[in-house]
Amino acid sequence: MQTRKLGNTGLDVSLICLGTMTWGEQNTESEAFEQLDYATSEGVNFIDAAEMYPVPPRAETQGLTESYLGNWLAQRGRRDDLVIASKVAGPGNGLSYLRNGPRLTRDHIIEACDASLTRLQTDYIDLYQVHWPDRTTNFFGKLGYQHNPKETFTPIEETLEALDELVRAGKVRHIGISNETPWGAMEYLRLSSERGWPRIASIQNPYNLLNRSFELGMAEIAHREQTGLLAYSPLAFGMLSGKYLGGKWPEKARLTLFERFSRYTSASGFDATRAYVELARQNDLSPAQMALAYVNSRSFVTSNIIGATSMDQLRENLGSLSVTLSPDTLEAIEAIHQEFTYPCP
Repeated sequence: MQTRKLGNTGLDVSLICLGTMTWGEQNTESEAFEQLDYATSEGVNFIDAAEMYPVPPRAETQGLTESYLGNWLAQRGRRDDLVIASKVAGPGNGLSYLRNGPRLTRDHIIEACDASLTRLQTDYIDLYQVHWPDRTTNFFGKLGYQHNPKETFTPIEETLEALDELVRAGKVRHIGISNETPWGAMEYLRLSSERGWPRIASIQNPYNLLNRSFELGMAEIAHREQTGLLAYSPLAFGMLSGKYLGGKWPEKARLTLFERFSRYTSASGFDATRAYVELARQNDLSPAQMALAYVNSRSFVTSNIIGATSMDQLRENLGSLSVTLSPDTLEAIEAIHQEFTYPCP
């Protein structure tokens, strides 16, 4: 297993991170245990969770993902061998059942972290991330930023000060952000420098062949500020495997089960996917492994967060580590990107 440094923390994390958001919805606890046993046996030491998981979020299932992971950690006794990441939810997104609507205020963050620690059955979280901003801005596929000077939101200053409190208390080792913009990332960095508060170690944003928008403003920050990308949705909700092409909607597949996940199912998304899948097959590559290998190869990526609902998918995804894309294949990927530039931002 290849490893990369998590920011300037000194921690080495596996290039493949095991995502967990299906546990408690599409995967049972026993299936989660099987995934964890296999992934860690293959050298994965980085596990990513969140207080709102599983997805789609529901009051009845909220927290199950962390509970499954906590039960596994308690049974296997491998806590110190792993880097465990989790996230505190921001406002909106139908989470009114969570703390009467989560915010990124001090009280919400402290309460959220304590609850995650209880579910995870651990005394500390290695990487605690802000899941999405408190303010209205461009994330989850939103385009066309519109500024509202009268908007009331929790200042990043208050959020970061609360995270500093958690670090000083020993509940959190390092912090990160997710679904952030260049301005947000630099504001966290500015405040940490000015106030002596913890520095963000990572940025968890979407990144895949259908959505390379991270390259525009964030990749330079990732390099220059040592805040590497934790790439989520590297297969674009499974689209890049090619399994949805030709009008197919496989039984129990995420996009079949949950119509709300429409980010990658536009006409241009299907057209671009078709081009990438054809390229992979022309080169005797698995479409999924080609897509993951591309993410693995990016210098600004710290770790590639894979998710799987079956062991076959997990094995195939981990197999991407042994795939090295040829210069010709990389050139062909760029040609497709020029034709279908950001089809699914």
